[in-house]
Amino acid sequence: MRKIALVLAGFMLLLTVVGCSKSASGGNELVVGIDDKFAPMGFRDENNELVGFDIDYARAAAEKMGKEIKFQPIDWKAKESELSSGRIDLIWNGYTITEERKEKVLFTKPYLENSQVVAVLSDSDISSISDLAGKEVGLQALSSAADALSANEIHDQVKINEFPDNVLALGDLKNGRVDAVVIDEVVLNYYMSKEEGTYRILDEHLAPEQYGIGVKKGNEDLLNSLQKALDDMNADGTAAKVSEKWFGENKVLK
Repeated sequence: MRKIALVLAGFMLLLTVVGCSKSASGGNELVVGIDDKFAPMGFRDENNELVGFDIDYARAAAEKMGKEIKFQPIDWKAKESELSSGRIDLIWNGYTITEERKEKVLFTKPYLENSQVVAVLSDSDISSISDLAGKEVGLQALSSAADALSANEIHDQVKINEFPDNVLALGDLKNGRVDAVVIDEVVLNYYMSKEEGTYRILDEHLAPEQYGIGVKKGNEDLLNSLQKALDDMNADGTAAKVSEKWFGENKVLK
């Protein structure tokens, strides 16, 4: 009986080791958590296909790593929980690097610069951040937009409306249910190009920031492998091609 118990214990230990070595989906596949309404980084086109800069960028990196890739839309408010639980391997969709987030996840080097800006309708009489006093301001819940607004003194003078995603926030702005939206500049520029004359950006920006890719704490092997792939993409021009496709120029940081 003791011999059988030892064999079973060894077998269970082997299963544990094998299980820990796999990605969220097992085997050679990387599961990437995304917000699928975050154009132009990752979103659904008219055919409901996932497209965007981060989608192409991630696919190219996975190819360099010799990995298959799966994109998993997630509730952005629960992104770090999804990562720490092992349901996804990476957070990769306009994910801003912050000191608070560094305590929860590992980050690659920043690959893109961005700013949090205030969007208003083109005919709005709001011309400065101070004009937001007493107004209703929309933003995506638990986003870096929320952090940027919280860090500004105007925060206590506005009514904040939180939305699951930027599309809903901009929809309420167009319909007059909020007076302004705090949003990533790269996202707003995309919608401004699609809906010319609808929105205007205030000259004052709330916060400069940088995007990175989030990896589960303790998984330095994956972090290092991914970073090497990103560095190789910079060196061979792959990153520049993806950026030029979506932004018309190479915006990827080296």
